[in-house]
Amino acid sequence: MTPSFKRLALASIAIWTLAAAPVASAGGMIALSGDPVATSGGKVAGTRLASGVKAYLGIPYAKSPTQDLRWRAPQATSWDGVWNADRKGAECIQVLRPHDINHYFGEEPSSEDCLYMNIWAPPQAKAGAGLPVVVFIYGGGGTIGSSGMANYDGENMARRGAIFVNFNYRVGLLGYLAHPELTKEQGGHSGNYGYLDQSAALKWIKDNIAAFGGDPDKVVISGQSFGAGSVAAQVTSPLSKGLFRGAVMMSACNLTGPLAPLSEGEAAGLELQKRLGAADLAALRNIPADRILAVQSENQVGVNVRGVRAPAIVDGLFWTEGHEAALASGKVSNVPIIASSNGDDIDAGQSPLTRTHTMAEYQETARKMYGADADSFLKLFPVKTDADVQPMAHAAAMENGMLKSSRTCGVAQEKFGGVPTFVSAFMHKHPYAPGLKLADQDVATVGAYHTADVPYWFDTLDNYNKFRVTRVPTQTDRTLIDQMSGSLIAMAETGSPSTKAMAWPAWTSKAPQYLVIGDTPVVQKMNVKRMDWLAAHPAAQVGPAPVQPRVRD
Repeated sequence: MTPSFKRLALASIAIWTLAAAPVASAGGMIALSGDPVATSGGKVAGTRLASGVKAYLGIPYAKSPTQDLRWRAPQATSWDGVWNADRKGAECIQVLRPHDINHYFGEEPSSEDCLYMNIWAPPQAKAGAGLPVVVFIYGGGGTIGSSGMANYDGENMARRGAIFVNFNYRVGLLGYLAHPELTKEQGGHSGNYGYLDQSAALKWIKDNIAAFGGDPDKVVISGQSFGAGSVAAQVTSPLSKGLFRGAVMMSACNLTGPLAPLSEGEAAGLELQKRLGAADLAALRNIPADRILAVQSENQVGVNVRGVRAPAIVDGLFWTEGHEAALASGKVSNVPIIASSNGDDIDAGQSPLTRTHTMAEYQETARKMYGADADSFLKLFPVKTDADVQPMAHAAAMENGMLKSSRTCGVAQEKFGGVPTFVSAFMHKHPYAPGLKLADQDVATVGAYHTADVPYWFDTLDNYNKFRVTRVPTQTDRTLIDQMSGSLIAMAETGSPSTKAMAWPAWTSKAPQYLVIGDTPVVQKMNVKRMDWLAAHPAAQVGPAPVQPRVRD
């Protein structure tokens, strides 16, 4: 099926998905002067949003990864005529979301035919304008996520003067599976297809963004959670070297973590084949995607399946060596980075200390965790009243969790690249509507939760009110949005996030400064004494392992 015919097919099925499918506007496609835009794949026409922003939604950046292209590296695509880019493409097939959770923004079409990109450009953008470009890679634990989600929308970033781009990439077993037959078929490598999708999208952006008004030398990539890991993956893969000038990792930064060998990924592929009763690779490619979803590991959106997991591996193509070796060899992208996390992030949920609320509970838990060293811990992290317990417990969780990861990235940047690291901790609580109830959050007690910073970076906080009022932004929120989104655009424009509105010094081992973004951003110094002590004194397991959050994007 040709891409043009597939586009017509998508339009035809839109009749029965109209209420659920995301669309650019309530009306029809509004032509843009200067269109169509010529790209490496063919001509593209976008639509004008009510704000005047130019939106090019659902541009294919690779062929549909179906049939014999299932579990293959993305292939370049092209089409005849003009591609009408007026609606977002289907999300890559995944389990669906309950409707009463924080990150439910409506149903999206779901398909293996999902390698589509969205571009938002300012009203005045034109070819050669040289505007900064912000690219976002969604999270979701590697098994869920979509560029179509309203909190990842790019309209307001475009209104602020930047080109904003996001895209879909394959997730779960359809995105990361290796297999001995795949390795043989593909010349000695297999797996990591989702990362290869991301790299292909970044290459497409590098080659084509100037035609939409962007500067290919002012591209910064950003990602949150698994998306942050994906940004780290692109930084450390030789395939993506030179495709961006900066990288932003939100919860959390990991440039040096271990990778599994190809053999471990192949073992997961053989386990999938066994569970599905498939005779060979050809049979696996013929199995419906929903049957594959049913046996893959999943612990999000209310699903709990202990199934097959495809690990990140040294596959022989995307990665040819481990992270540290790649950093040392100079095969990586030596670019400035932002390493960001939140005050009530996943590390807080994993710490037994954050489940205490009185001095007695806190001290008892500390003694269980650190035994004979508990007195030293309590001197470093003292509490004098019950009111001190939660702030100090969260500080300990951060300094032994994602803030530690940010510091580790800074050390690696200094050692291997000599390029700046900018560290931040987002501490601001969302302005929840009175009486709001969410299935996956207690809004009365939750703080700056995992992903809480995203709508402030991208100015999408109002999008959480799509179906009902869940947020009531104050002037403090509006100011923070101005500061944070402006900082992200500055990172793309100059290679530094520091602005007049939000001064942000680089982190160094000699001056370990980081930006604490509360109601008002302030620069603080890491307590390296406490962090070093925590690193030297691993805590014992206390009680059952913490339950993973229902949604991680």
